Amino acid sequence: MAENIPMLALSPTMEEGVIVKWIKQEGDTVAQGDVLCEVETDKATMDYESPVEGTLLQITATEGQSVAIGDTIAVIGEPGEQVETPKRPQLQNVSVDEEKLQEPVAEPILPETSVHPLLTDKPRSSPLARKLAELHGLDITDIKGTGPNGRVVEADVKQASKLTPVAIAPVSRPGDEVIEITPKRKLIAKTLAGSKFTSPHYYLKVNVIADNLIETRKKLNADSDHKISINAFLIKFVAEVMQRHPVINSSWQDDRIIQHGTIDIALAVSQPDGLIAPVVRQCQSKSLTRIDTELKALVEKTKAGSLTSADYANSTFTISNLGSFGIDEFTAIINPPNSAILAVGKMSKQTVVGNDDKIQIHNCMTLTLSCDHRIIDGTIGAKFLTDIKDMIEGSV
Repeated sequence: MAENIPMLALSPTMEEGVIVKWIKQEGDTVAQGDVLCEVETDKATMDYESPVEGTLLQITATEGQSVAIGDTIAVIGEPGEQVETPKRPQLQNVSVDEEKLQEPVAEPILPETSVHPLLTDKPRSSPLARKLAELHGLDITDIKGTGPNGRVVEADVKQASKLTPVAIAPVSRPGDEVIEITPKRKLIAKTLAGSKFTSPHYYLKVNVIADNLIETRKKLNADSDHKISINAFLIKFVAEVMQRHPVINSSWQDDRIIQHGTIDIALAVSQPDGLIAPVVRQCQSKSLTRIDTELKALVEKTKAGSLTSADYANSTFTISNLGSFGIDEFTAIINPPNSAILAVGKMSKQTVVGNDDKIQIHNCMTLTLSCDHRIIDGTIGAKFLTDIKDMIEGSV
């Protein structure tokens, strides 16, 4: 029996979707899981996979058409099977008396309160296009649409954002100075803006008691001429915990997840013209002292401006520590191609209620983990961060 294929919610906030392209055509054989078409949601352009197998008997939603959740986009059944569901009207956002459609009327009858979308001043646009325009601070009415019937689509907004450096031009004031963008600053802007836009970030935060870490570091440094930094401890802890949660050590690439075989951790270091993140490589197999020695050498090269691309390219995880700058806590943007970044706040004495309900004073710091939700589920990120907390608190 022929089955109507409805528009499904491909994202939690999706209310409608736009058919971008039909991959299958009427008459094609379809297996369950085959991609029927591409649908533009309020989040991204996504593949719509067939929930059933059979023959694509009828396409009821054309390319460029906006379809509400639950409305039929196609009919699948047996070859030659009679399709009873009529083609849906192609006008969008128009309320039509269904009974009138059975009569030989040249034009659909519209309620008095409705407005034909082609007669309005506001151009039609897809949900994702409207969201992107809002994100970039663009007026959707100023963007020329290249979609069907002039619809503004995702590509139009992306093109407009390239041509519009800022949504609102700053007012020129006496004494203003124009600072030319350095290649490094330009790369930082492009890389991090791309990361924030393409990677769906979410954030996890824990408050960590650092008394044992401080005591451990003090004992190690007292017995050696080599003074180990807090950042070296953090890198070592992250590398140890990451071996229990290898998905954290992954990258998103062309709709695939690449799980890396080595743990290469970058540390964000400030320079006058921007941040750079040199990488300590293969941290999973190195001692705390070795990590600290390599990290200090990289920091010195950073300060001297002698880092090469081999020193900072292709990390698998990043740590950003602003504790020495007096910052209590912060969220960081993921450093591509990483799937997560750990933001570290300053250590300070805080009151903590113990298990015996007594108030105690401890050295504490806040850790915030930014995760790419395409790769890292909330429970995995939570376990990873909790394990880091446990390792720091039990570091003696």
